[in-house]
Amino acid sequence: MADLFDVSAYILSQTGPITSMKLQKLVYYSQAWSLVWDERPLFANRIEAWANGPVVPDLFQAHRGEFIIASEPTGRLERLSKDDRETVDGVLATYGDKSATWLSALTHNEQPWIEARIGLPDGERGCRPISHGALTDYYGNL
Repeated sequence: MADLFDVSAYILSQTGPITSMKLQKLVYYSQAWSLVWDERPLFANRIEAWANGPVVPDLFQAHRGEFIIASEPTGRLERLSKDDRETVDGVLATYGDKSATWLSALTHNEQPWIEARIGLPDGERGCRPISHGALTDYYGNL
């Protein structure tokens, strides 16, 4: 299985520098579609339903304070399989030209994030997980 930082490095190798928020959303969609298309997770790290959409806390911590992310020093592209790359490429073809705010707004209208945020007021911090099952059920039915 690829590592979160390998996936992040691959995304950055394809997009060039992007905002931290956009990287978070592209990593999220890569995980979601890997669960649907490849029937397995792309990485093992937890995804949480934060106020601005899905976030992988480990990725957030690694780039804390950075607005633009240009590289992923610990990521190794060679650890992604051909299937992994094809999945991420498919995600980038669909979501890669969208802005971070557009992607965030999209996630706010999708069930995995909505369900994980039940009971939390808009804008309130939260760290509830978005499960693989929720991702598979929702995106698998699109």
